Amino acid sequence: MDNLAHAAKIALLTFVISLVISFLFEFSLDIWISLVILGTVILTGILFDLVGTAVTAAAEAPFHAMAADKVAGSKEAIYLIRHADQVANFCNDVVGDIAGTISGAIVASIILQISKGKVNGIQDLLSAAGIALSAACTVGGKSLGKSFAMKRANDIIFHVGKFLSWVKIFDFDVKKGKHKNKPGSRKVKRKNGKIIGKN
Repeated sequence: MDNLAHAAKIALLTFVISLVISFLFEFSLDIWISLVILGTVILTGILFDLVGTAVTAAAEAPFHAMAADKVAGSKEAIYLIRHADQVANFCNDVVGDIAGTISGAIVASIILQISKGKVNGIQDLLSAAGIALSAACTVGGKSLGKSFAMKRANDIIFHVGKFLSWVKIFDFDVKKGKHKNKPGSRKVKRKNGKIIGKN
């Protein structure tokens, strides 16, 4: 049931983002701006796919020595590796699908801009060529990214960990293997499944 709810949220998010993108492109942005946005979306999909692949191939052990020396990003890297399945699912599937959907919508909008006033046959040809080129860039980029990610998995995850450490998205306790309590939070005491107090 949880998986179904999660899938429904992702589908709704993808629909809303694609709708907004399509609506914005109705205002006929400059063709070069459209192409830059398309390239950015494709690159985002490739980068997240690279991270999703790297996290499944990275080794946790080297980061424990770094965490002992309090190297920034090491704790976050351990967290990512311990949750590799969830991270890979988000990066490869969720972000990848959204990027693919958005890039398709952008390509369609660009083709409409280019083919205004042209006969349907030319529109169809341009549309097919645009979609094929977008798919080729996405698939080719991901293919190269996967090869690189397998070879440099630890380096990639370390850099991602450093970024997460910089933005301070979460605080992870390596020894306990879970999130630390945020300042001011209180632990809940339970007895036989019932809350009996807080401290």
